[in-house]
Amino acid sequence: MVLDLMLIALAIALYPLPVMAFVLVVTAERGVWKGLVFILAWFACLVTVIAVVLVVTDGEPPAPRSPPGVAALIAKLAIGLGLVAYGLHRRRAMRRTRAQAGGLGAPRDPDGADEPSAATAPGMDSPTMAGSAALAVLLQPWGMVAAAAVTVIDADTSHAATFLALFGFCLLASAGLLASELYIVFSPEAAQIRLHRLRAWLVGHTQQAIVFGSLVLGLWLTAKNIHLLTG
Repeated sequence: MVLDLMLIALAIALYPLPVMAFVLVVTAERGVWKGLVFILAWFACLVTVIAVVLVVTDGEPPAPRSPPGVAALIAKLAIGLGLVAYGLHRRRAMRRTRAQAGGLGAPRDPDGADEPSAATAPGMDSPTMAGSAALAVLLQPWGMVAAAAVTVIDADTSHAATFLALFGFCLLASAGLLASELYIVFSPEAAQIRLHRLRAWLVGHTQQAIVFGSLVLGLWLTAKNIHLLTG
């Protein structure tokens, strides 16, 4: 469970859309406080998902070959296959857009406006406190969070190490946001410049990052859960 959770947390941390939005939030007026609101809302989503799963399972993992245990493996396999399919879809769309846009200027998002984008959303140049919290919720990579939720089914709360693993998951999944917040607090002038540069770089590499993260995590979940189901 721990390895799966850490891989999922890393994929969430590297997902570019929340980072782009957070940079916009934290470099706005009163950015430190708006960034804190964003992080708190982000954490609240992760903690709520984990808490709901632990309440449902009562903190006891299902037996390996019991119906609930098999159902959890099937759910993780389905999520893994979904992430692979999504990653391949984005990859094909990205290539198609590049081919169609050759010589016509910068390519657009291959899926159009199917996802909230901090780079294009109107009114997001200076988000409010409530808007910052809403962005944190809307831009959660919910497919990856769902994979984490199904993985937490295997958590055994009778061991203290389980709580450390769950806390580590939340911390790693939020690492980029926390680092940006601390940077803007302790070195605001340098942070403004470098975070804007980071956001500009992410805008140009968003699709590649989404494809890479979806495929790597999806293939891992697919291969591991096929092995567990057939082993």
